[in-house]
Amino acid sequence: MTRTSLETTAAYYGANPTTKLFRWGLGASQRLWPALAVRAAYRLFGTPLPPKWLNRRRTWSPDWRINTWAFENASLTVYERPVAPHGPLVLLAHGWGGHAGQMLALADTLQAQGLRPVLLEMPAHGRSAGSTSNLPQFARAIDYVVARLRQEGHQVQALVAHSLAANAGAYALSRGLPVDKLVLLAPPASPYEYTRLFAHVFGLREATRAAMQQRIEAREGILMPQFEPAAVGPRIHQPTLVVHDRRDSINRFADGVAYSQAIAGARLLATDELGHRRILKDEGVLREIAAFVGH
Repeated sequence: MTRTSLETTAAYYGANPTTKLFRWGLGASQRLWPALAVRAAYRLFGTPLPPKWLNRRRTWSPDWRINTWAFENASLTVYERPVAPHGPLVLLAHGWGGHAGQMLALADTLQAQGLRPVLLEMPAHGRSAGSTSNLPQFARAIDYVVARLRQEGHQVQALVAHSLAANAGAYALSRGLPVDKLVLLAPPASPYEYTRLFAHVFGLREATRAAMQQRIEAREGILMPQFEPAAVGPRIHQPTLVVHDRRDSINRFADGVAYSQAIAGARLLATDELGHRRILKDEGVLREIAAFVGH
């Protein structure tokens, strides 16, 4: 974990006036009622920020069809354009705290290449129902959406996923997700590091952080190391493109390198000065992705 990641995350949460209140409350409960602190930390860790309602009212052009699919105790929002109906389908997935609108520039680029973009909005994000989510649920959501699309007769040419969804998508492919190609945009390599970041920001003791991690793993039935590049990479056999910026202050550039080295034949596209989110809009990056997916 880099200092820039700690500083960026601390500054991000610190801008929210409720952060100090959460930090104080967690600190007090750690001293007085440790079990309550673990439950509260678990709930807060699974709550996407910024709040989803900030993106729920986004205006979409009428050429997009917006579907709501029930999923677990929440829902998924799937955005489709009824264009190129017979073109190969590409599923686009946003990261933690993001929304489907962040993938629109890429969707336009793919459509111009004769491909059919479908955007997925995760539980507790954007228009989707739910108040909490996590990495394992992201992976299940991707698997479920691909299965439904294939059931409808679509060929899923590729999965293009950003940040935490990239981590989830790599895991899903390592478990047999039937897509032809994979594009990982700024993937994080270690969910464990996210728990450390969270603990740093909210002042959690290591005992509280470890208990929170164990609670997540027990409830989801999966251990965090199973999501790391060394675990998933050797099981991915599809052509893979990894895009990561050298100055990404959210997920380290070394994380993208780790995926590119763990997946046989993967190509690493390293960028400069684009950070964590501008890679989703940079014309050069979008052209590279479209060329990779379309051929």
